[in-house]
Amino acid sequence: MSTFSNTIRTERSVRFPAPRVTLEGDLCLPEGAVGVVLFAHGSGSSRFSPRNRYVARVLNDVNLGTVLIDLLTPGEAATDRRTAHLRFDIGLLADRLIAATDWIARDPDTHRLRLGYFGASTGAAASLVAATQRREMVGAVVSRGGRPDMAGSLLSQVDAPTLLVVGGEDSAVIVLNRRAYARLRCEKELAIVPGATHLFEEPGTLGAAATLARDWLQRFLAPVAEQRRKFQ
Repeated sequence: MSTFSNTIRTERSVRFPAPRVTLEGDLCLPEGAVGVVLFAHGSGSSRFSPRNRYVARVLNDVNLGTVLIDLLTPGEAATDRRTAHLRFDIGLLADRLIAATDWIARDPDTHRLRLGYFGASTGAAASLVAATQRREMVGAVVSRGGRPDMAGSLLSQVDAPTLLVVGGEDSAVIVLNRRAYARLRCEKELAIVPGATHLFEEPGTLGAAATLARDWLQRFLAPVAEQRRKFQ
């Protein structure tokens, strides 16, 4: 794992309205943030996922803000642990991700920042669907160990540059990602991390995935913010 910097950061809990529910998240903005990345967690996970929090800190160290959110309420999450049903409801997850996107566009601390998505597992499909509904807002998408195939026919409508990161030992998910990759018409890349299984638990593999995500998001989010500052 990397050693993280002592960059000055603003951190606060956030609540935002979504259809029929209010959801919670954690916002972290480094001083001089050049973009913000909204995390969509995967099957059975939450905003407290140590893997996503690690990736978020890697992004914070290069002046990218992060918003980690729960796409399900505590009650829904409890039900989903028994039924594993809501985690596969891509339409529901995408609608809530869109609600979070709209909140970021209104919030005084984030509304000027270019937005990216980081999705894991089914959160990757929700991110891609949401990107087709907020084209003018979403500057890049990263999927880690994701199920982009579950975005279905909307894959061909994604405009945002998209990076798919898959573990080299996650054979079934590699196949699904290759199929999804072939259907994407945007700028895209498929990166396979050698030795990694689905959760990137092997030494060094999560760090490798985080570095890939960092470079992709910096490439497509930071330059836009820097150009804006030149003309302000």
